[in-house]
Amino acid sequence: MTYLPRVVEHSALKPAELTALRALFDREYRAVHGEWDPEQPYGYAPASTHAIVFDAGGSAVAHVGFQRREITVGHTQIAVAGTGGVLVDDRLRGQGLGELAMSLARGAMRAAPDLEYGYLGCREDVVPFYERTGWHRIHVVERSTARSLPPETMGRAETGVEAVVEAGSPVLISPIRQGVDPWPPGVVDLRGRPW
Repeated sequence: MTYLPRVVEHSALKPAELTALRALFDREYRAVHGEWDPEQPYGYAPASTHAIVFDAGGSAVAHVGFQRREITVGHTQIAVAGTGGVLVDDRLRGQGLGELAMSLARGAMRAAPDLEYGYLGCREDVVPFYERTGWHRIHVVERSTARSLPPETMGRAETGVEAVVEAGSPVLISPIRQGVDPWPPGVVDLRGRPW
């Protein structure tokens, strides 16, 4: 099958691409989390850049999103590509489409001259995928703003409340280019919602 990879800024998404992304995410998450909202995807911070793999019919079959943000680690500010929305159509998993989307995203990160690291949090069961694609697990305490949840899930968390995730939750980084300073010690403050 032919696949068409595309990296696009969120503001430049064509209506058909946005519809294709919505269909990809809704197939995976709608029953549990409701409809995908590109401006607040399941309460996480939205992507400003999308790496998308389309099939020949125009359906989105894989996605990695990221958002540029200055975070604080201890007393050091770092420009990161906060990465999220990593998804491969469940009918096509195991065919290398996740690796392709991640490669596209990392290429776009490298093209941004001010980014130092890719940064993401994930579930324990997907850590091996990220490690295969060049990410490295770090052990940190992370501070962020709680995810903004849809009205039907309010009561479980409040919008705008600071949350602290203790060490042990999977956090991975990926140096964007050679020669970046080593990851500094200290508490990570995402200065916003996680991705």
